Amino acid sequence: ANPWSDENFVLSRADGRADRTAWAESAWPSSTQTKTMLRLTLQRSAPACRAAFARSGGLRCLATHYAESHEYVKVDGETGTVGITDYAANALGDIVFVDLPEVGDEVEKGESFGAVESVKAASDVYAPVSGEVVAVNEALEDTPDLVNSSALEDDWFIKIKISDAGELDGMMGDDAYAEHIKE
Repeated sequence: ANPWSDENFVLSRADGRADRTAWAESAWPSSTQTKTMLRLTLQRSAPACRAAFARSGGLRCLATHYAESHEYVKVDGETGTVGITDYAANALGDIVFVDLPEVGDEVEKGESFGAVESVKAASDVYAPVSGEVVAVNEALEDTPDLVNSSALEDDWFIKIKISDAGELDGMMGDDAYAEHIKE
């Protein structure tokens, strides 16, 4: 009998927790068994995710949204990580200076919160959502060219405590932004 199969992964305890005693005695799982475990874990965690979604005022967990002006916000609970997209960084060229706000500053959606200067041009950076700045990427002060290497990953500009989750509704998702930059 396969302890990783659907038949053995059942809610068999009175408190609703899965009986996992057979797992400790099994060999390392195959990829099919691992997929089964992941599927079952996701099925069981969906109610908790929906509850967290409701508690956060409807903010989507770990979702990335894009503004037409090429800023992004990665939402994780009530916090949004803001920066410029790879498309914007590539269009600007080698970035030589980044001007950022201070922690505690309030930013408003659509208003400039900083600037980026490159060897080609200078550009304002606009807030994709409103809120309070809770963190600033201080590494960009000394090495602004980091934005050119990984704009969407580690080289964010600011983190915002989002004040109005409804502002995310008019923003683009990954697919819509990919179409937007083709135009």
